[in-house]
Amino acid sequence: MGTWAEVQQSRGRTERWWCPGSHTSMAGANSLSKGLFISGIVGDRLNLRWVLSFGMCSSALVVFVFGPVTEWLHFYNKGLYCCLWIGNGLLQSTGWPCVVAVMGNWFGKAGRGVVFGLWSACASVGNILGACLASSVLQYGYEYAFLVTAAVQFAGGIIIFFGLLVSPEEIGIPGIEAEENFEEDSHRPLINGAENEDEYEPNYSIQEGSTTTQVKAISFYQACCLPGVIPYSLAYACLKLVNYSFFFWLPFYLSNNFGWKEAEADKLSIWYDVGGIIGGTLQGFVSDVLQKRAPVLALSLLLAVGSLVGYSRSPNDKSINALLMAVTGFFIGGPSNMISSAISADLGHQELIQGSSEALATVTGIVDGTGSIGAAVGQYLVSLIQDNLGWMWVFYFFILMVQTRPSSLVQGAWSSLELPQGCVLCCHKGRFSCLTAF
Repeated sequence: MGTWAEVQQSRGRTERWWCPGSHTSMAGANSLSKGLFISGIVGDRLNLRWVLSFGMCSSALVVFVFGPVTEWLHFYNKGLYCCLWIGNGLLQSTGWPCVVAVMGNWFGKAGRGVVFGLWSACASVGNILGACLASSVLQYGYEYAFLVTAAVQFAGGIIIFFGLLVSPEEIGIPGIEAEENFEEDSHRPLINGAENEDEYEPNYSIQEGSTTTQVKAISFYQACCLPGVIPYSLAYACLKLVNYSFFFWLPFYLSNNFGWKEAEADKLSIWYDVGGIIGGTLQGFVSDVLQKRAPVLALSLLLAVGSLVGYSRSPNDKSINALLMAVTGFFIGGPSNMISSAISADLGHQELIQGSSEALATVTGIVDGTGSIGAAVGQYLVSLIQDNLGWMWVFYFFILMVQTRPSSLVQGAWSSLELPQGCVLCCHKGRFSCLTAF
């Protein structure tokens, strides 16, 4: 696309913005996706509190320059805007892998689904609060929307630097891995006979001496070889494409397709986030009860097809549209929240990497980074399909993305391989093998 969208402001002059799918938004999305891979690796090797606070404060400064500074100096340059937005994407990428790693350090697998499902609603709540905060000062000029959000973000970075506890060990509480291992040992049957000794001896010999060594972060390649990481990453790429397309394009779709005012369309689009919040929490709770996440995810994606078909045929009625929108958010936003939070934490705490807790940020970066690549490509494809074929074909494209990859990949994501504790899988010429012990 690459065209500029002109939005007439109330103070009588034209401000220039970029639409979703333009070069600037695509550059920001691409930098975000690449940054997620890097930030996950960095987060597992440096203090998570430092990485988070640096990313938030630096991103706030970039947003401050992007909006208020360029407006106050009356300096408008497309190249500068692109460079700033690329830098903003890289800095903001430090957020999700690190916060998922922090949450994973505090909450075990037993109740992780409902806790992470509710907690992952922070993104949707942020969308709602950010829209309300920006709209409240927009009458004074668009630069004040950037100014207020940048100030809040910078203050949040300062609070995190001085107040965040990365793990229970920082205050002398045993970590979740130690508690889970203790529970597992307490329920392990007594070993009698030479046959059982041979069976269990490798597990303890591999861990022997590991208690005195420093915890070591696994490599990017080793993280990719863990069971479930690549399948769930590809599934999330398809799902995040649909989820972010709704986030970026829904207000424009409501205004363009039904002729509703932009302010009304913005307020109505909040119901998609509401559905995602409820969906992520309830589906996480059900997955905790079943102690399995893949069946819940597959069923939700199957029902998402019906919700997409129903929403694509929504009548010109705001109440019905809001209801169908919330249902769609429930079955699409809910699974998206699960994969990016609870499932990423599960993948980063597999038994295969016990003894190396420094894997969670890397795994989360791989999952979310792959998803962001899909989201970035999706913004261009949605624009292309809508311009040439119309909105109905956009919904057909969403249905294809929801069903082609996620349902098949998620069902087979968890491998049935059982390896000794302390081993990490290595993929060599298409074969997995136990590479190292931490």
